[in-house]
Amino acid sequence: MDTLILSRIQFGANISFHILFPTITIALGWVLLFFKLRFNATGDEKWMQAYRFWVKVFALSFAMGVVSGITMSFQFGTNWPGFMETVGNIAGPLLAYEVLTAFFLEAAFLGIMLFGFSRVPGWLHTTATFLVAFGTTLSAFWILVLNSWMHTPAGFEMRDGVAHATDWMAIIFNPSMPYRLTHMLLASGLTVAFLIAGFSALRWLMGDKGAEVRATLRFGAWMGAALIPVQIFMGDLHGLNTLEHQPAKVAAMEGNWETRSNVPLLLFALPDEETRSNNFEVGIPNGASLILKHSADGVVPGLNDFVLEDGTVKHPPVAPVFWSFRVMVGTGLAMLALSWSAVFLMRRQRGPEGLPKLWLYGFVGMAFSGWIATLAGWYTTEIGRQPWLVNGVMTTAQAVADVPAGMVASTLFAYLAVYAALIVAYMGVLTYLARKAARGEGVPTREAPLAPEATVRALQPGE
Repeated sequence: MDTLILSRIQFGANISFHILFPTITIALGWVLLFFKLRFNATGDEKWMQAYRFWVKVFALSFAMGVVSGITMSFQFGTNWPGFMETVGNIAGPLLAYEVLTAFFLEAAFLGIMLFGFSRVPGWLHTTATFLVAFGTTLSAFWILVLNSWMHTPAGFEMRDGVAHATDWMAIIFNPSMPYRLTHMLLASGLTVAFLIAGFSALRWLMGDKGAEVRATLRFGAWMGAALIPVQIFMGDLHGLNTLEHQPAKVAAMEGNWETRSNVPLLLFALPDEETRSNNFEVGIPNGASLILKHSADGVVPGLNDFVLEDGTVKHPPVAPVFWSFRVMVGTGLAMLALSWSAVFLMRRQRGPEGLPKLWLYGFVGMAFSGWIATLAGWYTTEIGRQPWLVNGVMTTAQAVADVPAGMVASTLFAYLAVYAALIVAYMGVLTYLARKAARGEGVPTREAPLAPEATVRALQPGE
């Protein structure tokens, strides 16, 4: 493999590892705020216990996200210098806005959120939780502004091969940004919903059936059930936006080679780029045309439209985009089935007691299903952008550094080894926290608060 392929794999590995943790912290910050507000309003200590357990998960995930984000940012200089040389006038300020407006906000109030339970007034601790949650969302906003602009660039002009901003509002609110941002925020919400439901189900199976676990298991299932239909709807809108601005990506997602009407929705196929056809197709007649054009006679673009006369291919690799899209959709449908059936069963029995063990094991097994769906969606959209790095402006090959392939390979293997160890450690810590909580260790109560100096008064509602 040459430098270009290795550099793409390395950046893909880094972003894949990094995105796991913001996907948790973006929504978990707001969930923690909900837990705190419920405690303030009701005085029910189960909400404070839930806050204390999940704030540990937030802190661990936040730390992992910061460290992996710093590592990832180095690659703009080491592996992709052409990117900043060409579009640095736009990418640089957007990344700076993220640091100045979001990261500093998170860093300033994170300490109060984590350690200020009994050291500051209750209203200040609640405010700090809100500001940290707001900061994580603001950080996602700026990063997705840049990512969306790379897919649908607007508000700039090229001078001597360098992009210069002409309209910052057009850059920020580029055509795909609202869809991409909403889709990602909902993905974060679903990730957290199934993470909470999964670990609550694990604690339930371990014998911990206290009020906190009952509340968080019900909360996670309801949150997932509420968000998944919204995500499906937004995914459809995002797909229509992609069809308008990146038809080659949609053609790869659908595995459609010829521009035509009455295109089936392929459930299974083996795309073959050498013969430019699919093997073993299993599909729903007219399905793709109905979804993308809302008409069985709707014309869907084909991949062969993006091959030049000299044979140069201007569409993304088909198989990775085709299959990652189906993994994302399949995971979403599994989320829909599990969450809706669980809510139905709990409503009949007025609580988690109505869930058979099979459903509890299902939530445990799908605790990290949000990660699977997020990564699959990320691969769909990012591989689907190839061969462009900034759509219509510069290709990936134009941005890669001129360094030996062996150097990139050695650092790639080092990254993969470290990331494998870190993800195993992260999973181990989460499981340890769940087991410890299930045994009743480290769970704050009025008789034994988490912090020795904490007092009952410090946890009163409204303070």
